[in-house]
Amino acid sequence: MKQILTIVGKPVKLNIFPISVNKFTPNELFKLLIIVNKNMFTYTYPRPTVTADIVIFRKNGNDVEVLLIKRGHEPFIGMWASPGGFIDMDETPEDAALRELQEETGLSGIGLFQFHTYGAVHRDPRHRTIAIAYAGILENINAQVKSGDDAADAQWFKITNIPELAFDHNLIISDAIAFAKAKTWF
Repeated sequence: MKQILTIVGKPVKLNIFPISVNKFTPNELFKLLIIVNKNMFTYTYPRPTVTADIVIFRKNGNDVEVLLIKRGHEPFIGMWASPGGFIDMDETPEDAALRELQEETGLSGIGLFQFHTYGAVHRDPRHRTIAIAYAGILENINAQVKSGDDAADAQWFKITNIPELAFDHNLIISDAIAFAKAKTWF
């Protein structure tokens, strides 16, 4: 029995190789490789996960504020943190940052700048996690934040009154403040 797979309306016989690559776009070929090789992202050696963490600032009168989310899941359930999350296999770090920001705070359309990568071995109690950090400044002071996804709440905090944060996010926000000042955002 021959297995037939349809990708974007084009039949592919899985048991007959080579497949003519001229019939597919690069994106279609990538999807085919994932389907054909189910072990493509399974390795026999340990490897880290990667997250995108986002620090958003706004000016509110004479105050500068940073947007934080309250974690709705372990680890650190109930603690404040910067928005962020795991990068999906089919997205860039920048796309993940924009997606996580929208999912957890409802904000979109903010220009983000990558400012640092965090890789301390024990920064996440679950496993080895590397974070790519982004910063941006919200120009629309009236933009409403709304927590969503795994964020239980989303609120603005003065940068002079930041609570104890989950993971190493106090360090990330401290570095983001220095980055923002160097860019003369405030």
